Amino acid sequence: MKPELVALLARKSFKYSPEPTFKLVSGRLSHFYVNCKPTVMHPRGMYLVGHLMFEAIRDLQPAGVGGLTFGADPIAMATAFASELKGQPINAFSIRKTRKDHGIARWIEGDLAAGARVVVIDDVATTGGSTIKAIERAREEGLEVVRAVILVDRQEGGLENIRQHVADVRALITREELMAAIDQQP
Repeated sequence: MKPELVALLARKSFKYSPEPTFKLVSGRLSHFYVNCKPTVMHPRGMYLVGHLMFEAIRDLQPAGVGGLTFGADPIAMATAFASELKGQPINAFSIRKTRKDHGIARWIEGDLAAGARVVVIDDVATTGGSTIKAIERAREEGLEVVRAVILVDRQEGGLENIRQHVADVRALITREELMAAIDQQP
């Protein structure tokens, strides 16, 4: 499954330029651009991502999987769906970018109780800032973050930064693997 997902990401979600032309959230220019949404919202991509993410977290038997909206949302939902198919259901959750100011004013949407063990996920890590924000907000809501998993690690220090907030951090796919895949494309 992983080689197929790498190939799909390389085709639908990854761009490379010899000159740094892609503007990042930080404002700096990069040689690489990764937008996982075309892949994770594609039927086959959703299937692959859901099953591979589930395999990366099933050993923990977490109550939930999710992260900061919108990057983590389709991955969390695909993972929850795959977990049910595998007979080990894991709830999806989504962390808001701004706190809801009405109702019960929570950061998180989903069916989780305080104290639940969760995995925080994200689609891409550059510096890890979005994932770190998600970890902090999950903890503010009383969740126990036991692992962080990134779909694509740009290999620019993000995983190391995230490790300062949760010890168990991994990526399913690296920029290096995507570069190798685009080199093999016809």
